[in-house]
Amino acid sequence: MGHAELLSIHVHPVKAFGGTSPREAVVEPWGLAGDRRWALIDDGGKVVTQRQRPRLALAAAELLPGGGVRLSAPGLEPLTVAVPEPVGTVSLEIFRDKVEGVLADETAHAWCSAHVGADVRLVHMDDPATRRPVDPQYARPGETVAFADGYPLLATTTASLDALNSLIARDVHAGEGPLPMNRFRPNLVLAGIDPWAEDGWSRLSVGEVGFRVAKPCGRCVVTTTDQATAARGKEPLHTLGRHRRIDGKLIFGQNLIPLGRGTIRVGDPVRVIA
Repeated sequence: MGHAELLSIHVHPVKAFGGTSPREAVVEPWGLAGDRRWALIDDGGKVVTQRQRPRLALAAAELLPGGGVRLSAPGLEPLTVAVPEPVGTVSLEIFRDKVEGVLADETAHAWCSAHVGADVRLVHMDDPATRRPVDPQYARPGETVAFADGYPLLATTTASLDALNSLIARDVHAGEGPLPMNRFRPNLVLAGIDPWAEDGWSRLSVGEVGFRVAKPCGRCVVTTTDQATAARGKEPLHTLGRHRRIDGKLIFGQNLIPLGRGTIRVGDPVRVIA
């Protein structure tokens, strides 16, 4: 491995929406500050993602000071949503986890429903320190996560994406590559690392912050969704299925749990500790 560094940072304030790429971000125990603190739920209280609604890729959310968000989407006036007062919570379900959250106002529900084309409500996680434990099989007691799929952060590497795109290009049915990194919706993109080297990691540091590698990230249909058009294809799942099937999962990227708080910045050195 040469000079490994943090190439880019990605924060998605609303789960399944497009996000922003700041030059620096604060790492909190449950993820990057402001990342996936908001989510949409359906009538039954289940979290709605691009798995069910690829159109969510076309909406974007920008984090505002204090934790509110500015929502934008094609054909809709941008909407600023303040953090709701935690006067009461609603129960919701995210991947079999039962979690409490606080509903945004009716204007936000109407805006999101108009974009999705179905009745949804926008919900905020008021207290990520207590609301949702990480899967105890891979976590230590007290470790929590906001509305990310399962873990506080997701890291990917440019070399592994290049390697994957080379494999896609070799396929006679290819035509869909090369894929951009945003298909995988990472928080941290790392450069200067050998392809697939992340498979062997257990601990690393980015700048001043240490992380434990919880487990490899098993990928789903969201990765086949073009984040600019919401159109679906077969890649990368077709190629991951042939070349990156580990323990029955199609693997790309690593889930991380912070070992402390701190600020990380684009260009920070990345050190593999174990």
